[in-house]
Amino acid sequence: MQIEKVYEPRRFEPHWAQWWIDSGIFRAASKGAARVFSLVIPPPNVTASLHIGHMLEHTEIDVTIRWRRMTGANTLWLPGTDHAGIATQMMVERKLAEEGIKRTDLGREEFERRVWQWKQECGDTIKHQMVQLGASCDWSRERFTLDPGLSRAVREVFVRLFEKGLIYRGEYMVNWCPRCLTAISDLEVAHTDVQGHLWHLRYPVNGMPDRFVTVATTRPETMLGDTAVAINPEDPRYRDLHGKTVQLPLMDREIPVILDPLADPEFGTGVVKVTPAHDPVDFEAGKRHNLPKIQVIGENGNMTAAAGPYAGLDRFEARRRVVTDMEAAGLLAGIEDYPLNLGKCQRCKTVVEPLISTQWFVKTKPLAEKAIEVVESGRIEFIPANWSKTYYEWMYNIRDWCISRQLWWGHRIPAWHCQECHEIVVARETPDACPRCGSGVLVQDPDVLDTWFSSGLWPFSTLGWPDQTEDLATFYPTSLLITGFDILFFWVARMIMLGMEFMGEVPFRQVYIHGLVRDAERQKMSKTRGNVVDPLVVTEKYGTDAVRMALLQGAAPGTDIVLTEERMESSRAFANKIWNAARFLFLNMERCAVAPWVPETLETFQPEADSLSLQVPIEDRWIFSRLNNCAEQVNRAVEQYRYHEAAQVLWHFFWHEFCDWYLELKKLRFQENSGLDGGWRNTLAAFETALRLLHPAMPFLTEELWQRLAADRAIRPVSVALAPYPQYRQNVADHVAEREIGIVQEIVTLARTLRTESKLDPRQLLEGAVYSRNSALEIALRHREAIQKLANVNLEFKSGAAPKANAIRSTAWFDLVLEVPEAQEDARRKRLAKECEQLSRNIANLTRQLSDETFLGKAPPNVVTGMRQKLADYEAQFRKLDCV
Repeated sequence: MQIEKVYEPRRFEPHWAQWWIDSGIFRAASKGAARVFSLVIPPPNVTASLHIGHMLEHTEIDVTIRWRRMTGANTLWLPGTDHAGIATQMMVERKLAEEGIKRTDLGREEFERRVWQWKQECGDTIKHQMVQLGASCDWSRERFTLDPGLSRAVREVFVRLFEKGLIYRGEYMVNWCPRCLTAISDLEVAHTDVQGHLWHLRYPVNGMPDRFVTVATTRPETMLGDTAVAINPEDPRYRDLHGKTVQLPLMDREIPVILDPLADPEFGTGVVKVTPAHDPVDFEAGKRHNLPKIQVIGENGNMTAAAGPYAGLDRFEARRRVVTDMEAAGLLAGIEDYPLNLGKCQRCKTVVEPLISTQWFVKTKPLAEKAIEVVESGRIEFIPANWSKTYYEWMYNIRDWCISRQLWWGHRIPAWHCQECHEIVVARETPDACPRCGSGVLVQDPDVLDTWFSSGLWPFSTLGWPDQTEDLATFYPTSLLITGFDILFFWVARMIMLGMEFMGEVPFRQVYIHGLVRDAERQKMSKTRGNVVDPLVVTEKYGTDAVRMALLQGAAPGTDIVLTEERMESSRAFANKIWNAARFLFLNMERCAVAPWVPETLETFQPEADSLSLQVPIEDRWIFSRLNNCAEQVNRAVEQYRYHEAAQVLWHFFWHEFCDWYLELKKLRFQENSGLDGGWRNTLAAFETALRLLHPAMPFLTEELWQRLAADRAIRPVSVALAPYPQYRQNVADHVAEREIGIVQEIVTLARTLRTESKLDPRQLLEGAVYSRNSALEIALRHREAIQKLANVNLEFKSGAAPKANAIRSTAWFDLVLEVPEAQEDARRKRLAKECEQLSRNIANLTRQLSDETFLGKAPPNVVTGMRQKLADYEAQFRKLDCV
């Protein structure tokens, strides 16, 4: 039972992290268990190591899964990683660029080999981090979104959706990233409010000398691709322009004036330029009027040959040149500041360009209908509930999903193009010949699927679908999803849509949305701010359990988590407090030769008497009653995902009740009687039960101490992770013991507070008296020795009210009077007089200022409010000190 003097978590955390994996205790049973609890991990991208947001998420998942496992459920936490198409390809391309290599230099096959190599390195890093952080996953079921089984599921879903008419291919306006060189979905565009400009351009009307129409645009370079100007057919100002044309400046191209409600008579001049190849609204207008689509901006962000003299220029340089040339031609009517909602690629932050492109799309409205209904009917519950409103807003306004990406890394689209008849063949396996013309010259579509397409299948593809596996039958639908709000639409909504379509059942019953981890100033963490917290660094410094507890303490539903060095230091101190308590217990166990494993626990404890029919010490009855209360609160808090409440309740029990009070009372008990009267056994039983209560939150510390405590391996589980979680028992609730110890605590706390307020040496033995007008006196007399030793005061216990004294404090139960030595009393009086004098001056100054009408008329309202609050505080202190 030797235990080191100093709490050093790095001595044992790596051992238990690996032992949990090697022992296989987290493997879920495919069948047989009546109660199942399952969840899948939001798979981290194989782009880098885990960040502190991952640690928060994994800690919340781990607390829940460990708690469920200890309550007897067959639990599955399925781990894995995501191939993250765009993000991973970007990372590998950057690495190649450092070597002076482009992916096109390598070719597709060699580039993919390099990315697989990257994935192996990053995937191993992520797994190693998760293991070190204590994630109780079933690693035998680890998955990757490009695994063969998952790839088969992706093809199956694509083919079925295509056959059902829910996947189609066509030429449409898409969000195009010139840096990533791929189309991206609406959700992958990050919009930022910026200050831009609105340029007013004049177009000459053909056949009407000196007649111009003025159009306004935030993107002057796109005028080079204009194929019409539009006026509203109901606008009387431009009736003379019906059927006319205008001359497009700089390009010397004649374009028609079209009549279309696209032009709003109330906005600007009522005339708008129409650029079907570079604006989604204009694209639709172009289809209505059969306008040509002239693409003047290329996929790389440079101007195309169709831009004439501006060909080859970067789009923003072209903008500057166009504005300069329009001004030189006298056709720039004006420039004004104008707020813009600028769209940028979420991954690389490049300004997105609307371009016409041939892409693959999913018709989402038919899928969204079922996904809306399951939330409305309560089959899926969002926690906090306000997220359901956000979900509905997006789902009711959902647009078709562009699922093709012009990348090399990802799930290749299972479609083949016949080079003879141009038939497109969608199939589960590579076809040998074109079913239309019989040609064997078939080329697979070069595009890959959006990462979120495969991620959307994660809850069932990871369990073996499309095969009807035992895992699928046992663990689907999963019980819970814990994730961040930022992927509510990217991932959560798509899992619900695809789960309902292919499984006919929801993918999970509940969705808990956690907040962000912020720094001490409540700022979002980012590399640019330099406030990113690396979980490996802080866990090395403070210990994994301490960081977990620091995160949990702030993890209230619906709020962001503020993580500070002070909170992590405090959590390490909490772990150290428990370690020292264990050391004290273990040393006394050895001294008294107590058997390490004691079957008495909260589950078997009888508060009225032990097996020898001896009276159970009151402090033992009290600590088991408090343990019972703690178990009730923690079970309820974890079940409701109120992780902060669970952490606070555990903290208060261990630090303030078990260590500060119970152990101090037991020390006194054992000083009186060193014999083995069952007291130590109850103490060890309480500690063992408390370790089980704490285990989901602080698994490493509790495993280390529990294993040392439970030495006889034949009569208990191999790990505290498999031990039963303490539950509330009605017969252990002991209100008599709680009232009795509560009175002891009240007297001792009051004596300590009075000593502190009087600035008396805590080591000095004082004299005093307790006056009581009720039954509390009898209780206090029973615990006279304990009260006097814990308070370091010799006390008389009297009935009735206390006489007036300087050092007196009162409660509903009693009055406490301390006799202050004359020298110290004189110093106390002088100090009190000085404090009262200063308070009197402060009150007088503030009262004078707040009575001055001139001052009140000029001072800001917040200053006046602050002064009034200060005055109230000073007056309260004045009364508390009995100043006259």
